[in-house]
Amino acid sequence: MTVGVIIIIAFMIIPLLVGFVAASKSLNTSEDFFIQGRGMGSVAVFFTVAATWWSSFAFLGSNATFYTHGPVYLTALAWNLLFGFMYYWVGKRVWFLGKKFNYITPSDLVGDFYNNEQLRRIVAIILLVFTIPYLQIQLTGGAYLIEIASGGKIPFWMAALLFYFVIVVYVWVGGIRAVAWTDIFYGVILFFGMMFAGFYISQILGGPINMFSELMKVSPEHLTLPGPQGTMGYSMWFSLFIVTSIGAFMGPQMWLRMYSVKSGKLFNLMPFLLGFAAIAYIGSVLVGFSGFILEPNVENPDQILPIMLMEYAPFALASLILAAGAAAAMSTANSQIHAVSTIVTLDFYKRYLKNDASNDDIIRIGRWSLVIFSMIAYFMTLLVPGVLVTIGVIALAGTAQLIVPTIGAIYWKRAHPVAAIWGLISGITIVLLITFVPFINSPLGLHAGVWGLFVNTVLFISLSLILKREDLEVVKRFEDARTEYNNLYHQELIHKNKDETILKRLAEE
Repeated sequence: MTVGVIIIIAFMIIPLLVGFVAASKSLNTSEDFFIQGRGMGSVAVFFTVAATWWSSFAFLGSNATFYTHGPVYLTALAWNLLFGFMYYWVGKRVWFLGKKFNYITPSDLVGDFYNNEQLRRIVAIILLVFTIPYLQIQLTGGAYLIEIASGGKIPFWMAALLFYFVIVVYVWVGGIRAVAWTDIFYGVILFFGMMFAGFYISQILGGPINMFSELMKVSPEHLTLPGPQGTMGYSMWFSLFIVTSIGAFMGPQMWLRMYSVKSGKLFNLMPFLLGFAAIAYIGSVLVGFSGFILEPNVENPDQILPIMLMEYAPFALASLILAAGAAAAMSTANSQIHAVSTIVTLDFYKRYLKNDASNDDIIRIGRWSLVIFSMIAYFMTLLVPGVLVTIGVIALAGTAQLIVPTIGAIYWKRAHPVAAIWGLISGITIVLLITFVPFINSPLGLHAGVWGLFVNTVLFISLSLILKREDLEVVKRFEDARTEYNNLYHQELIHKNKDETILKRLAEE
């Protein structure tokens, strides 16, 4: 038990040290605190995006889903590819506009293009409301793993408080630079922890091949959709693919990583790198399926990985892998706490309360926002229990709705602010109604987030085609920015547009 406590202490001390070293490199400006002065390099970009993308949802929730529902979570291999593609195709444009027009928050881009203060506030509120529950599952997962790895010597409430304290301290002193640097450490540990846990546990059954053979005998339903409970078919496969990737991509922590990148070239390899990183889920497959064979009656599926490790692995090894799981939670929680503080500070305090706030004021409010919203998430962790994947998908379904006005802002000159507002309100309403009203069932078995996106998109396109923008100078400014972007990074689009224009003229003649 003492070994487990020592390992946990080491995992707490290392990020603190990294955070203070990162703080020594900081420039004490608000732009440096929030987006590292737009100077984040390639190694930090990949690891901070990957580590933030993975979370308790991935480390604990994936094992639990394979354990209870069979193969549906294998869609993670596909959603990693979609996430990477969006980071390149959408994220690179967000980065370019952010650098050109000095954006820091998601509301900056959306609010500027649509030229609408009401929409700006709606976007900020959606991000706050739906990010806090996702932050809650990080604290829940991380605290639980710390409790187990310590052999119960650190109770859950204290583990969550310790987890929260360490994050707040190093983000307080080092801002996003401290977050990115610690994510390099977390990312490596997390990747190898997931893989090693799976292969180690499957060896108890004679290795992966024997494990799958045994599963075919005891529960062949675990290997086919809709799974052993008959509830996770192709509709849910598609739903998770869409909602998880888009929802995570639209999270405020990812926007800050897009704005922080030093060079546009760093976006080009992200689809490949994030797709490659998805092989870590092989470990989750092996843990979940092995767990069903060896421990078929676990009451809380989120506990299957810790149970398997504590039952079948040496305590020191189990504690080390569980600490890697806590790293998964911490690598997402640190980014979310930092992102929430950015929204509160810049989208509300600076914009509406103190427009002339000094640099020191902005950093001070940002730091205290870290404390306040972390405490909210802490008390939610203690008082609002729930299955990690369930809470996570609901939170992601909310943030996913922002993809519609975002794509409109970066691609479509006819996109209208009224359309964006009503699309978002309708999409969020659909998500909440289907999720929380007992007698409303989701049609076709699709997740509420998918239907929210459908209604959101239809309203957005329809109203944008009906209504007409009057602020033509704003539309022109963004049209010029898109042309400049294409000239720099997509010459093929310039030539294609020219060819289409020539063909259109010839047809008219």
